[in-house]
Amino acid sequence: MAKWLSQEWLDESRKLAESQPERPGASARMQYVVTGGPDGDIKYYWVLENGKLLESKIGEIPDAEVTLTQSYEDAMKIQKGELDANAAFMQGRVKVTGNMAKLMSLLPITNSPEYKGLQDEINKITEY
Repeated sequence: MAKWLSQEWLDESRKLAESQPERPGASARMQYVVTGGPDGDIKYYWVLENGKLLESKIGEIPDAEVTLTQSYEDAMKIQKGELDANAAFMQGRVKVTGNMAKLMSLLPITNSPEYKGLQDEINKITEY
């Protein structure tokens, strides 16, 4: 089991994500900021290219196209599937800066059966 929001967890999640289908055009450099966690704020980023997660690392990416900021509690609920990411965004619980059109183009992926299956697999290897 990998501790949620650790580099080990990001690495294991990326390996699991290798099975995701290619999605032409689904590319983005995304920064995540999770606030108020037991170890303080955590920043990590993803580099997506055509639906494939190429990079997933703790830290900041200098040229993020989109930054998503959320509380530790909400981020955990989203990861566990207890809070829909789209609903959290609409409720203002996920703050977004940057290229909103880019983010909106990626949202349909989060409702795909493949993505939901991946989320379940990631939860099985996660220690919250």
